[in-house]
Amino acid sequence: MVLADRIVVIEGGRLVQEGTPADVARRPRTGYVARLVGLNLYRGRAAGGTVVIGGGAGTLDTVDSPDGEVFIAFAPSSVALYRTRPDGSPRNLWRARVAAVERQGDRVRVQLSGPPFDAVADVTPAAVAELRLAEGSTVWAAVKATETHVYPA
Repeated sequence: MVLADRIVVIEGGRLVQEGTPADVARRPRTGYVARLVGLNLYRGRAAGGTVVIGGGAGTLDTVDSPDGEVFIAFAPSSVALYRTRPDGSPRNLWRARVAAVERQGDRVRVQLSGPPFDAVADVTPAAVAELRLAEGSTVWAAVKATETHVYPA
């Protein structure tokens, strides 16, 4: 990604995306490409600032307002985790089970499983200790609508 002028991504023996590194990283077209560039990615139907994920599994609110079939993406660092339901009215809030906790340098990657959908969060080691994150524990996950990015599918 750092040295390339152009990237071609092959998945399952077929070309799934090509473009400049910035274009591929900004707008991944498959879950595989999203994992390569480090994003949470979902496909859904947008209307009025809300994206209904994969046939109604859940919804995510966004400040973007396209309509129709879209991708919605957000960085793992945009996911905030809580032991109990947070006060206030976060627009994107769901309960999730911790599927895995994995140290990655100075951050910890937490894999969350749904419903309504799976996601990845990056938190500090201090947050892992404070929230007592371990495989099988449950947490509340939140993403600000301003941290999401929506683009046509």
